[in-house]
Amino acid sequence: MEDYISKVIKFADLSQNKPLNEIVFEGLRDAIIKGIIPVGERINETVYSERMNISRTPIREALRRIQEEGLVEYIPHYGVVVKKITIADAEEIFQIRKALDVLATTNAMKLMSESEFDEMKMLLEKTDAANDRNEVAEVVRLFSEFNAMIYRFSRMPRLDIIVQRLREYLVRFRDISLSGPERRKKAIDEHWIIYQNMRKGNPEQVAIITNEHLDYSKTYIIAEMIKIEKKRDEEEKRKQNGI
Repeated sequence: MEDYISKVIKFADLSQNKPLNEIVFEGLRDAIIKGIIPVGERINETVYSERMNISRTPIREALRRIQEEGLVEYIPHYGVVVKKITIADAEEIFQIRKALDVLATTNAMKLMSESEFDEMKMLLEKTDAANDRNEVAEVVRLFSEFNAMIYRFSRMPRLDIIVQRLREYLVRFRDISLSGPERRKKAIDEHWIIYQNMRKGNPEQVAIITNEHLDYSKTYIIAEMIKIEKKRDEEEKRKQNGI
């Protein structure tokens, strides 16, 4: 626990000008989503309250809210533990995202000005350049900026809030899924095709390529989830065998 609990505390920065309950909730939630707290790990209220020098009440309230989101579960006679994201979870998340992304992209396409299309093109050119320099972290950041740009230009802020929650669930797999050069190049090409069809005002093609783009991402991420699960199982077996 000592290996990661200090990182968790950094996520719950108590110096923020926010209510304590909200700080603790956001900090614990982010730490779980980003994989700082391992899957299957018990979250001990007493330990966290002592380390954070706060009462157990905000931690208990945060865990209740996080449990409602399905990120943790209560096991009788044991406590609250971090749930793993299953393949079924990923399937559901991508099914919802496909519907929302098509809605946002087609709406943005109808509302965007020429200068906004130019802004999107410049962003894609920056992404190409970063990928040519093999700056993986920058490419990932620009991918996120491209997605955020579409939602911003859709003028549907409530939709943006909904989809942001969905993206967060898979953030721990996103960097892994874009680590391969072939996957990054294909994703960039797909972004260019989405942009080109948006600029042409072609909603049918926008919907098709958006769905294909997310289907490919889902396939890649699920493959990575299987690899991670297999590695975790192998490590567990080695521990059990004393290797």
